Amino acid sequence: MRAFTNVYLKPITSPDIPNGIVCLEGGKIRSFGSMEKADLSKCESIIDGTGMLLTPGLIDAHTHLGVDEEGIGWEGADFNETSDPITPHVRAIDGINPFDQGFHDAAQSGITTAQILPGSANVIGGLTAVLKIKPNHIVEEMVLRETAGLKVAFGENPKKYHGNEGRAPKTRMGIAALIREQFFKAKHGPDLPEDLKLQTLKRVLNKEIPIRVHAHRADDILTALRIAKEFDIEINIEHVTEGHLIARHLADSSVGFSVGPTLSSRSKVELNHLSWHTYSTLHDYGIKFAMITDHPVLHITQLTTAAQQAVKHNLEESAAWRSLTIHPAEILGISRQTGSIEIGKDADLTLWSENPITSHGQAVLTMVEGEITFNNLK
Repeated sequence: MRAFTNVYLKPITSPDIPNGIVCLEGGKIRSFGSMEKADLSKCESIIDGTGMLLTPGLIDAHTHLGVDEEGIGWEGADFNETSDPITPHVRAIDGINPFDQGFHDAAQSGITTAQILPGSANVIGGLTAVLKIKPNHIVEEMVLRETAGLKVAFGENPKKYHGNEGRAPKTRMGIAALIREQFFKAKHGPDLPEDLKLQTLKRVLNKEIPIRVHAHRADDILTALRIAKEFDIEINIEHVTEGHLIARHLADSSVGFSVGPTLSSRSKVELNHLSWHTYSTLHDYGIKFAMITDHPVLHITQLTTAAQQAVKHNLEESAAWRSLTIHPAEILGISRQTGSIEIGKDADLTLWSENPITSHGQAVLTMVEGEITFNNLK
């Protein structure tokens, strides 16, 4: 067994333990609690975390790691298959370069899990995947959920990429119509096993996977919810930039929300209401959300920086921690494996020099399934 000892322990789903211990075995959390009750007799390796904070590894629920590579240009841009506005059959997992520098940067930033999505140029962009952050591993050794959802996009991006090329959609009406048309065909048309697009849409209709919807503006968010209700499909809303404007309308939904990136600039019209108060407003209405970077839109190293800013703008610190751990785990359907420090969960842990949200703490050790992926412990 291996143990982290003398740490300030933040389990997330149970109270903090000021002088804590976590014992690991076989890549899983075997036990945790107070040092006062600790039995270290069976521990082969001990990591002394005196003066440091131990938390679950962070989860970024919306990234383009490995499919939108940095510093390469068109050759590394594998996240938008813009040959057609409707591409439900393409898979992010087939475009991921696992040796992208972003995976190393994520590990060094305390991140242990990320969802990787196709981009938002297409109306229906393809299948998303959830990976554990294991630099220098192949995708098959990293994948947690090979298929985690179907990317759908509203608003400016599909209008720009396809409308400007002289094909549909040219308007928000056209985007909604295309989505309805595809799901209507999948629901009422002939079942053709060889039609990969159709079979992917049927997985959504059968509630095997949700749609994960790119939507910034309030009207786009509500249109997405309207269509999801029409077809009785599960939905997660990504970005939610204007969520604070319609928070009372979202409060009673069981929808997952992934909010951000708010450190970015107001680079287009639908970001005009970009605000740090989105987080605190959603929290005030009892709405669960994950905080995201949309890497490389906001670099993945800035996930905790975004949390710092949200807390400075009245988000409770405890809510910020949940938005980086257990809430994204729930949204991604992986909360049984990760997202909190609980017995039997994966040993996905981050040791911090101090609290990264309320001070200037840095990750000094990151661990995924008991494997150290980053170590700067002196």
